Amino acid sequence: MAKCQKSSRETQPKPHNPFPSLTTKKIPSRFTHAPPRSLTSGGGGRPPPLVRGGGLPPLREAKRVVLVRHGQSTWNAEGRIQGSSDISVLTPKGESQAETSRLMLLSDSFDACFTSPLARSRRTAEIIWADRDDDLIPDSDLREIDLYSFQGLLKNEGKERYGVIYRQWQKNAANFSIDGHYPVRELWDRAQNCWERILAHEGKSVLVVAHNAVNQALVASSLGLGTEYFRILLQSNCGASVLDFTPQAGGGPPAVCLNRLNQTPNSPVASGSSAGRKTSKRIILACQGATQNSAEIGVSGMGYAPLNMLGIIQSQKTAELLLDQKVNGILCSPQVAAFDTATTICEVQEAADCLGADCVPRYVEMKKLLELEIDDAFQTKQKSFGEIAQSGWLGSMEYKTLEELWNQSKAAWQALLNELQDDTSERILVVVGHPGINLALICRCLDLTMDYMSSFHLDDGSISVIDFPDGPKGRGVVRCTNYTAHLGRWSIPITRTMETDEEF
Repeated sequence: MAKCQKSSRETQPKPHNPFPSLTTKKIPSRFTHAPPRSLTSGGGGRPPPLVRGGGLPPLREAKRVVLVRHGQSTWNAEGRIQGSSDISVLTPKGESQAETSRLMLLSDSFDACFTSPLARSRRTAEIIWADRDDDLIPDSDLREIDLYSFQGLLKNEGKERYGVIYRQWQKNAANFSIDGHYPVRELWDRAQNCWERILAHEGKSVLVVAHNAVNQALVASSLGLGTEYFRILLQSNCGASVLDFTPQAGGGPPAVCLNRLNQTPNSPVASGSSAGRKTSKRIILACQGATQNSAEIGVSGMGYAPLNMLGIIQSQKTAELLLDQKVNGILCSPQVAAFDTATTICEVQEAADCLGADCVPRYVEMKKLLELEIDDAFQTKQKSFGEIAQSGWLGSMEYKTLEELWNQSKAAWQALLNELQDDTSERILVVVGHPGINLALICRCLDLTMDYMSSFHLDDGSISVIDFPDGPKGRGVVRCTNYTAHLGRWSIPITRTMETDEEF
């Protein structure tokens, strides 16, 4: 690997309009999902039945749902198993987190707020909802997962008292049983019931304030993912996840797109644990900054399009976000925008330890990975992945290009896992590319099919974080997707004005 180098296209002229509109179209899902391959391995009994997204009720108009987990509770702070008990309350830190979420969502025009009836969730909802006129809508099915005899125990007490059962809860939660119940399976059933009521509400924009496990189940079940995805799509205290539902012609179940996962009040790269487990291996997918289009730079190949002024700012903001991370390596697409974004991150990383007089520059490995390159067809914003995918069933050239992108993402994902190294050392890998290739990599991480690419959305300048608590040979845990809060005033808002954005 070579030490990071300056881009050869530094002298490109700046675009005439450095701040284009920030309201970019997202990628609505357009097709019925194929079932993902099973993520369970080895024994553990028969896997639970997969809950399909096709069970969602049909919609007459588009709807956005924002899920927020409650702030830190007293039992969170103590390391005590809460389940659906209603004893803990918000800590001062939890109250502060809820206030930050309120400010984050202040300009959003929600039509309704559903909330768990448990005190820690209801108090969070009251802080976020604040002076809005409509009453909160309590829903008992939004309570946290029922953990029966585990509830109230410190985690080390659960391990000591229940031994094998507790280990099953930690290692094979989908098939975990206690007191004659299967808590995670019951939770998925409850999530499906919740969607019936949430989507039946007449509002176009709905806020839901609940808990860690139930929000995981809501996200996964909406996408047609089963209980084996428990603890794979993280929900941090006061983290916000955004789901968009688009009506289907003929009245079938709506298409679903996860616009973002777990946008937190604090930095998504600050913690070194995933789902309560320490992790030493991490991949950060960084989307390149915004680029000039081909008309502006007068070339036929969009791979040559440099960052525009907004893209330069986005790359700098991403580099600042990662400043305190000791990045071991950076892989990027050979295309100019990705390389320039990666170079900015690399330069800031190498300067991070040189703020004093007696400093030694940090060396960061950086290299181009051909498998991260994306076809020119996807560099333009005239068509979304969803539109290409739908037209592609007729055998269009664009759909063949999408297939090629998907196929090359397999080799790219394996290359990333190889870079992580299967040992006990800590390793953080930053991967810089176009949102399209990063979408494919997220689907590869989750072991999904190509059809799911349009079920996720990534903005220019966003980051997505994947942890590997069991090493690169284990399952990836998605800490967040499409995180943009670090972009500040240049970020895409968590939700967008409904009146001016027909497709959200």
